[in-house]
Amino acid sequence: MATVLTTRRKIGFGWLALTAVAIAVFAPLPYLTAPLEEMGDSGLASHYAAKPAWVHAVLYTHMVGSGLALLLCPAQLSAKVRRRWPKFHRVLGRITIVAMLVGGTAGAVLAPMSIAGVNGMAGFGLLAVLSVAFPVLGLRAIRRGDPAAHRRWMVRAFSLVYAGVMLRVGVILLLPVVGDFDSAYAFMPFGSWVPNLLVAEWVLRREQRRPQRREPVPVGAG
Repeated sequence: MATVLTTRRKIGFGWLALTAVAIAVFAPLPYLTAPLEEMGDSGLASHYAAKPAWVHAVLYTHMVGSGLALLLCPAQLSAKVRRRWPKFHRVLGRITIVAMLVGGTAGAVLAPMSIAGVNGMAGFGLLAVLSVAFPVLGLRAIRRGDPAAHRRWMVRAFSLVYAGVMLRVGVILLLPVVGDFDSAYAFMPFGSWVPNLLVAEWVLRREQRRPQRREPVPVGAG
């Protein structure tokens, strides 16, 4: 039974890592290789193309910051990496937290301009606030020498960063049902991250009920 659970966890983690890296690498490419005005009627691009230049800068900042966090999170959540290369984990962790803070802050600026209107402002606005708060709480936990609390906060933070994956998957799945991009996107301001966070909490609570190996506090943590 333990072997089956371990295999399932490896498959689940592999899927999360693969989809996170894929979206982090490929999703921003169209925006980073062509001006918004030249991307045609592509949903978000056409929505933001008419905005001022400073909004474009914030949009790109959000994409780069959140994309980098999404790219790095799988390595940060890997227990093998934490045990074998603690210094690498620590350095990469600082970069990941900065990326989360940059992406979340930019997301907060963009939320009131969301194509999903008031629903987008509320959903993505709350997502942005939590995307800044959780990494900060994780950093505070490791600095006070509590790696277990640090990991829990960073798992929650990753569940929010993973909204970048679920947003795109959700729109693709909803398009045949609702018929157009705007209608599909309207479901995602909350749908892209609330289920992720609920699953993360469920996983963390299950782990707390099982005996856990105590991880050493990295020297110079934080």
